[in-house]
Amino acid sequence: MPHTFAPGPDVVVETEVKRSRFLAALRRVESPESALAFVEEQRRLYPDARHHCWAFVVGDEHATRAERSSDDGEPGGTAGIPMLQVLHHRDLVNVAVVVTRWFGGIKLGAGGLVRAYSGAVTTALDSARVVTRVRRELFELGVDHADAGRVEAELRQRGVSVLGVAYGERAVLTVATSDPVVLTATVASVTSGSGDLTPVGHQWIDE
Repeated sequence: MPHTFAPGPDVVVETEVKRSRFLAALRRVESPESALAFVEEQRRLYPDARHHCWAFVVGDEHATRAERSSDDGEPGGTAGIPMLQVLHHRDLVNVAVVVTRWFGGIKLGAGGLVRAYSGAVTTALDSARVVTRVRRELFELGVDHADAGRVEAELRQRGVSVLGVAYGERAVLTVATSDPVVLTATVASVTSGSGDLTPVGHQWIDE
């Protein structure tokens, strides 16, 4: 099950390895474009740094997930991919990380760079508040106007998530559930079989 950062400010943590400084910045993002904008923002904040290596994973659905990484001038495979692997290991989605490095005069070697960049990300992640992403199936429930208030109240009392109500020829409640079978039984009980339940898609929410 995927995870992401709880809404809030960026997480920024600095580490040091053999006099080189590594500043890891984490942000929740909703698109590849916003992830790349975050990278450019970090470049502008720290123009004196030699490297701004980055990685991101965007998308709750595995089949449509987008991910990229960059070594930004470090030897190939020593920064971006190790950073991305840390995100994979934590099952994180909709997140971007940029690690800015100020060279300290001592070369770290390929193995040292891998450990430094992945370690910077790991340390920052340990400071972040993480939430689980959960898929909920969405349904529209049509009921008579006179019953809408009672039905909504009873559904909420039984733990059903009611996202909204629209009024037309009938009142239409939008509800979300992780178990459509249980929802169907609950709706039948609450409406005495008179409610029209129609699937309308799904959404991912923080839990």
